[in-house]
Amino acid sequence: MRVSSAERAMNYAVLILVGITVLWPLGTILVKAFGPQSVAASREGAFHPENFVTAWVDGRFSQYMGTSVMVALFVVSVATLVSILAGYAFGTMRFRGSTPLFYLFLLGIMVPTEAIIVPLFFDLRTFGLTDTLWGVALPQIAQSTAFGTYWMRAYFRGVNVSVIEAARIDGAKPRQILWSVLVPMGRPAITTMVVLFFMWTWNEFLIPLVMSPTGAFRTAPLGLALFQGQYTQGVALLAAGAVLVALPIVVLYFFLQRHFIRGMLEGAVKE
Repeated sequence: MRVSSAERAMNYAVLILVGITVLWPLGTILVKAFGPQSVAASREGAFHPENFVTAWVDGRFSQYMGTSVMVALFVVSVATLVSILAGYAFGTMRFRGSTPLFYLFLLGIMVPTEAIIVPLFFDLRTFGLTDTLWGVALPQIAQSTAFGTYWMRAYFRGVNVSVIEAARIDGAKPRQILWSVLVPMGRPAITTMVVLFFMWTWNEFLIPLVMSPTGAFRTAPLGLALFQGQYTQGVALLAAGAVLVALPIVVLYFFLQRHFIRGMLEGAVKE
């Protein structure tokens, strides 16, 4: 099918328009982040990279981002492992109760956090898990595992059966088939899942807010909200803080974008 020059020009025009629409707010935040904090600072020039240092120190982002990194690494590691194992079981095995159990996993996707956060808080407080890493991480592990199980089940069900049969003929056990054959083949789908897990965990606001009422495990988004309350008029410092909080996700996506896009195109359609 040949595309005419008019159609090609129209496609580029639409892409450019969408790109400008998406990038304009980001560009505005970057400009504000490097801008002067006050009229007095504007006399010294229009470029002020020291805003990031000031925001980092005054906003205590080293502490908050350290907590976010710890929570994100724990959630992503556990949720990825459980999702791969559960997806492998539901995608390649047939056992009694597999369908109802899989639908039970899907409840984690369908039920919003706001509907269960209050009773969940009292349950975790009963076991002494609030204001701990477990209290902040476990609900997010459950949410991520619900989606990850669905995602990995779709991938495993889309794998050519002959690949699994060939591995079995060669004497590979189910565990070896999973880790030596299917996981390397599914690297794009797994990478996409890991990026999504990290993004969701890093941006989570409600669960750390409720599960850590004293602020002992305050994450970066909570720190940014607190920083906003302190600097309601300091647009430059707020923009710098927002850039600092968003930077880890941008860097991660920059390095894994090829696998992420490939996983979105391949992994999600294998159902």
